[in-house]
Amino acid sequence: MKLPILSILALICGAAQASAIEPQETPYFAEKVAKGELPPVAERLPSEPLVVEFESRGRTIGTQGGQVRTLIGRAKDVRYAVVYGYARLVGYDENFTLKSDLLESVQVKEGRIFTLNIREGHKWSNGDPFTAEDFRYWWEDVANNELLSPSGPPELMVVNGAMPEFEVVDETTVQYAWPTPNPRFLPALAGARPPFIYRPSTFMKQFHGDYADPEKLKKLVYDNAVRAWPTLHNKLDNLYNYDNPDLPTLQPWVNTTPKNNSRYVLVRNPYYHRVDPEGRQLPYVDTIEMTVAAGGLIPAKVNRGEADLQARGLSFSDAPVLKKGEKEGGYVTYLWTNGAASDIALYPNQTVNDPVWRELNRDVRFRRALSLAINRQTINKSLYFGMATPAAVAALSSSPLYNADYAEAYASLDRQAANNLLDEAGLERRDSEGWRLLPDGRRAEIIVETAGERLVETDALELIQEMWKEVGLKMIFRPLDRDILRNKAYAGESMMPVWFGWDNGVPTPDASPRALAPVDQTNFSWPAWGQHFQTHGGAGEPPATPAAKRLLQLFNRWASATTDSEKAAIWEEMLEIHADQVMAIGLVSGAPQPIVVSKRLRNFPETGVYAWDPAAHLGAYRIDELYYAE
Repeated sequence: MKLPILSILALICGAAQASAIEPQETPYFAEKVAKGELPPVAERLPSEPLVVEFESRGRTIGTQGGQVRTLIGRAKDVRYAVVYGYARLVGYDENFTLKSDLLESVQVKEGRIFTLNIREGHKWSNGDPFTAEDFRYWWEDVANNELLSPSGPPELMVVNGAMPEFEVVDETTVQYAWPTPNPRFLPALAGARPPFIYRPSTFMKQFHGDYADPEKLKKLVYDNAVRAWPTLHNKLDNLYNYDNPDLPTLQPWVNTTPKNNSRYVLVRNPYYHRVDPEGRQLPYVDTIEMTVAAGGLIPAKVNRGEADLQARGLSFSDAPVLKKGEKEGGYVTYLWTNGAASDIALYPNQTVNDPVWRELNRDVRFRRALSLAINRQTINKSLYFGMATPAAVAALSSSPLYNADYAEAYASLDRQAANNLLDEAGLERRDSEGWRLLPDGRRAEIIVETAGERLVETDALELIQEMWKEVGLKMIFRPLDRDILRNKAYAGESMMPVWFGWDNGVPTPDASPRALAPVDQTNFSWPAWGQHFQTHGGAGEPPATPAAKRLLQLFNRWASATTDSEKAAIWEEMLEIHADQVMAIGLVSGAPQPIVVSKRLRNFPETGVYAWDPAAHLGAYRIDELYYAE
């Protein structure tokens, strides 16, 4: 990510070409336009649409039409259409450079004053204008309405305890001004799951107590079987979940299917803001079909040619089978680089409710011992054919913040050292079967819980089970539904969840070190500490260890740092703390990620980084530019 804090920074993309292009009507909408049911494309596009550059990026001009099929593991994963569609106020390109997208431009002054310029004439998918009022509505009527947002605006909007001064400059310009720099603001807007700081206000006002006709709203509340209008408003207002077909969107495809279905159909957005260099409105593909399939069946279904674009539900262990099925299935299999800081990581939960395990998980000797007792070379050879890198959770070698010492810290098998550390941590006593005992006399049985969505994860845990047995630790692992796993961790009931390492394994100093600090409930190392930060102290617990407190201090310092050198120094210390303190136990990194693509689809890159942050998985690679060859 390249986003230096300058006195004034403008991010402009495509505006110069926009005035020269001649919009071409989309065949999919031609009949509706002819019948007068839809305005012609020139009236649907913003006056300055985003003209996407193709030639310099090695992409070719395509044709509109066709359907892309993909598989999802759960009905609620229809939300990945928002991740992959990746229409953002500002967004990353495939080189992870930040550029304006939905916005025509952004000006940043002193790193703290952000002026957002909306494209004139931009419209929501239902034809309503997308204007400054949509930003004002969210800030004043949603985020700062205690009935709709009891905890107040998201913590991103609070910098050193201060919220921004918000101003509507004119119909297409809004400004946020904080007293101090907010370097997290624009990267957050570009995230895989961004904070939507705008809403389709014209649509949502019919459900808001300050705007709606009282009698009509009362009837809507009754018809929807909820107790009050705030519940109804929040139920219908979710631009990320994508499960309300009536909610207008700015994404390339619009969901047409109600929630909890086994098959979702998404159709092209007639008011989408991007066009190709010849004036064809993107996306090229007319429809997306997302079909729910059990996670374990996804590789077999892909093998049979039941998906045109598939990444989720596939892991490296599926690659040989996928390669064999290419000819019959009509697809190709690309191996991208997994951009997570670790392909598999175990998280000793330092805020688990059990007081004995809480104390043990907070003991760095215990965490180091668990890591030293793992033979990562065996895991790499057995499960990754030696193509991954045995490593701790750390920045990957392609990151400018990479440090080999950190990647190797406590990541080599040393059972003697592990045994010594376990003895020192108070686990020196054993029962008649040789298992170590907790200080309170219970057997030291480590319960590891996984979302169970990846076979490689389960296979790795089976190997670790045997490895930890060698140092007297009994490990029991069990798969849970992902939501149940998260909720158990948030409630302090999960002892040691398993997940990927940090989402962004290739950080730069400008990237937010959020994943390394106790500021997010979703971090399995410390859910209660993260919740405390996110709720401004309203729930959860404040960090309780010196290392966690220091990480929080460093995060706050980064959030107000104004130079790259200062940010780099902060990152360096945070990475060093994680390496030394083994906050999570990584197994391997840089594992290949298979991605299956129909042989007929064009403009999909053969190589890339598969990462939630900053790539939004496939989002930064712009799947709205994929098209079918004849």
